[in-house]
Amino acid sequence: MLVVHTDGVSEARDAAGTFYPVVERLAERFGGARSPDPEAIVAFLRSDTKRWAADAVDTDDDQAVLAPTPAHPGHRAAVRRS
Repeated sequence: MLVVHTDGVSEARDAAGTFYPVVERLAERFGGARSPDPEAIVAFLRSDTKRWAADAVDTDDDQAVLAPTPAHPGHRAAVRRS
């Protein structure tokens, strides 16, 4: 699974100034899962970084997380245009 995020995730700091350890936290939470749900990954990072930085002074950096998954063979992806 590919997880793409902005620096608002990886640069979240706790009260001691320690950066959020993205890879380690994902491995702790999803390391044994064969194919984790992308929505669960995004929700986890959102809530976990909030908890990580709860006591930090500067917590207003924006965050974006994408966890795209490949389409199943024979599946046609829907394209939405606006």
